[in-house]
Amino acid sequence: MLSGRRLDLLDPTPVDIEIEDIAHGLAFVARWNGQTRGDWPYSVAEHSLLVEKIFSRQAAGISARWKLAALLHDAPEYVIGDMISPVKAAVGAAYGVLDERLAAAVHLRFGLPALLPPEIKAQIKAADRISAWMEAVSIAGFSESEANKLFGRPNAPLVTGLKVELRAPATVRAEFIERHSRLLDEIG
Repeated sequence: MLSGRRLDLLDPTPVDIEIEDIAHGLAFVARWNGQTRGDWPYSVAEHSLLVEKIFSRQAAGISARWKLAALLHDAPEYVIGDMISPVKAAVGAAYGVLDERLAAAVHLRFGLPALLPPEIKAQIKAADRISAWMEAVSIAGFSESEANKLFGRPNAPLVTGLKVELRAPATVRAEFIERHSRLLDEIG
């Protein structure tokens, strides 16, 4: 990693995980395999910031620790990349096991349980699907009816004022680190 840490992908440990490495990696990993409109790729870091905002809105008053879990929901992708669902299915269960091991190490590193409670995981997944709908119609060339079939139409008030942004990786990396820091401060 850029931090100098050595991360064993098959047996990751929390001590080898740094937020700067996560933020940097996610800021340079493109969602939608880079097949989006705009002058910048839409990064996983940008997506993660949006998912955390949506999650926080849909679960008003929820603890900062679960907001942190939402921010970090795709953290393993900082080293394994973002694969579209058909590719994940083709790779098989091994991808899921690798993702779960990395997620557990990330969670433990930042004071979260290795496995999230099912209801929290479901709420984060719901926010993730809303973000995917927004991305699909805003930058990935989907019609609203196509996105509705794949992701379900989001509740309009939930997404009012939110937008899909395409920004320079360094800008997104800095915002991701700042949001992470603020959530850790809230957790205390």
